[in-house]
Amino acid sequence: MKFPNDSDGQVLKMLYNNGVDFNIPVLVDFQVSVPNKENGEKLVELFSNEGFKAELNYDDEFEEWTCELAKRMLLDYQEIINIQNYIDEISEPLGGYSDGWGTFGE
Repeated sequence: MKFPNDSDGQVLKMLYNNGVDFNIPVLVDFQVSVPNKENGEKLVELFSNEGFKAELNYDDEFEEWTCELAKRMLLDYQEIINIQNYIDEISEPLGGYSDGWGTFGE
């Protein structure tokens, strides 16, 4: 199977090489960096209403807020790109941005 030569493609390639079945939906976690608790809470509400499991976390070491989003889906490059673009579209007005994704492949 071929994957695009970018960071998202590399992650998908690694998962594929590790035996993850791309024909079975898995839980994919998307991270959204947010500037503060207030905007993070707004994003949790917005994304929860859009069908994501969403929660806000604070990293004491780096003093950063992150909105963690989870969605069960097939591992598909274009869909992952589309979701990250959608996350940016929703998050940018509140100072947030998509900051990566991952899965355990279940």
